[in-house]
Amino acid sequence: MHPLHLLLAVAVMAIWGLNFVVIRIGLDGMPPILLVALRFTLAALPAVFFVKRPNVKFARIAHYGLVVFALQFALLFGGMYLGLSAGLAAVVLQMHIFFTMLLAFALLRERPTVFQLAGAVLGFLGVAIIALKQDVDAPTIGLAMVVLAAMAWAAGNMIGKQFGKVDMFAVVVWSSLAAPLPLFALSYMVEGPIAIARSLSNISLTSLLALAYLVYLSTHFGFGAWTWLLNRYPASTVVPMTLLAPVFAMTASALVLGEKLPSWKLLAAALVIAGLAINIFGGKVAAWRGRALGKAEPQEVK
Repeated sequence: MHPLHLLLAVAVMAIWGLNFVVIRIGLDGMPPILLVALRFTLAALPAVFFVKRPNVKFARIAHYGLVVFALQFALLFGGMYLGLSAGLAAVVLQMHIFFTMLLAFALLRERPTVFQLAGAVLGFLGVAIIALKQDVDAPTIGLAMVVLAAMAWAAGNMIGKQFGKVDMFAVVVWSSLAAPLPLFALSYMVEGPIAIARSLSNISLTSLLALAYLVYLSTHFGFGAWTWLLNRYPASTVVPMTLLAPVFAMTASALVLGEKLPSWKLLAAALVIAGLAINIFGGKVAAWRGRALGKAEPQEVK
């Protein structure tokens, strides 16, 4: 990978890692479902007038938007609103990779490799440590909601598998259209018109900046740059960079929000990240080692 492109990939991971800190800041000024609704309203409009719709049925795009954007982020923002810390939320959300593997096996009969299974075991052990601590940074209901958010992301990945080769940035923009109406309706029912009116009438500069970050940096620039990299390089070169996102998130949450990083939290994060690394690299390392050993075998003397 060209050094500048590598720097771009790291920058995207830093943006996505810091995204969790920005969510936490944004939630200080407005309720979670309303914040998600505003995010995807601005992510869709006016971008849909300038981005060509991907060659996918709109019903399928809308389905993807409802699951990945409306459901996943309502659960994620809700879990963080109820107390799950930014750093832990970033780590737990990475479980979507393991849930995707399980759904692929259940629905598509894709048999997981021994490395994928080993990675999943480590990842679930990490989340189990978080669940057992019952720490102020890891309330049970907040943790449960973010685990459900990871499941929703995995379900969205199953929908996305049906798209084929398309511009994922266009998918992000157009599927964002499906999220605002149900989210505003849910916000009205759950958070109430008074909370919505108060939040919108007293919106602060901090909340506006948080929204701008979530929409234009995390969503538009992040997905745009990531799609560009995936179109330019093999997925095996680009995807491993996602391991950096939870590292950036935990570091930023400690520096910006003052989140404490006790040994149990670091252990849980290390287990999840190690599981992800085994999931991504295990098969490749084994194949490379097999080829290396094959070349090292002495030739038979005839």
